[in-house]
Amino acid sequence: MEKENQTSVSEFLLLGFSSWPGQQALLFALFLCLYLTGLFGNLLLLLAISSDHHLHTPMYFFLANLSFVDLCLPSATVPKILLDIQTQTQSISYPGCLAQMYFCMMFANMDNFLLTVMAYDRYVAICHPLHYSTIMTQRLCASLVAVPWVIAILNPLLHTLMMSHLHFCSNNVIHHFFCDINSLLPLSCSDTSLNQFLVLAVVGLIFVVPSGCILASYSLIISAVMKIPSAQGKLKAFSTCGSHLALVILFYGAITGVYMSPSSNHSTEKDSAASVIFMVAAPVLNPFIYSLRNNELRGALKKALGHSKISQ
Repeated sequence: MEKENQTSVSEFLLLGFSSWPGQQALLFALFLCLYLTGLFGNLLLLLAISSDHHLHTPMYFFLANLSFVDLCLPSATVPKILLDIQTQTQSISYPGCLAQMYFCMMFANMDNFLLTVMAYDRYVAICHPLHYSTIMTQRLCASLVAVPWVIAILNPLLHTLMMSHLHFCSNNVIHHFFCDINSLLPLSCSDTSLNQFLVLAVVGLIFVVPSGCILASYSLIISAVMKIPSAQGKLKAFSTCGSHLALVILFYGAITGVYMSPSSNHSTEKDSAASVIFMVAAPVLNPFIYSLRNNELRGALKKALGHSKISQ
């Protein structure tokens, strides 16, 4: 019984991009460019928000938290991808694989929760503008971030602990570019029916409920905007939600393709492409989507960079 609870596999092989042997240099350049762009963009966004007291509002508080998460999510996978391509090795230790799975799930969950919280913030701002300051208090804003962090930390911990009790035999090949739970479970020699049920139930619940809240928020937002008499007023109201909605569609579209489809429909190419979208591309796009058309952010960023140059 004790032997069954121990793994005979000391490492796994990540072969997510092994089917493109001639494009390794291109993949390295692509991931490096995406990672550095996202890192630089999100750091600038955090700098702009933290340095300008005019941006210390609920909307930018949630956006700052989203930028922090979008710094961490790609950092759980991209450095390992770059190292594997550079050294021509695809191995990852068993503890390292579980740790990577945990952090990927934690930051993806938090990204999901923050998008939901931001949808609620936009709903209050557009549907109840006169009561916005009394509804979105500092205490409520802190709770809307703290509670999701607790869930985001505990949920992947449950999956990781259950995964650590599974027995892995000789098959240690993961056809993915990171240690994804859907790629790990088929490798186990143990009964994984409970693990698979939890993936569909818990992960499904964590993404279905927030997505339902986002749909409800935007249904009410659209209803309220359509009652605005002027076309200019409607356009202005929709412009405050357009950036957020674009990121929501990108994020949930990729998530649905990976985690909410039957295991029989999974393929290496589809899962890898969808995962790259929500784990690498979306965090890179976040600072540009939210700041390119935002005069307040651009002004705050210019001030921050100006102070930095003066101090040097």
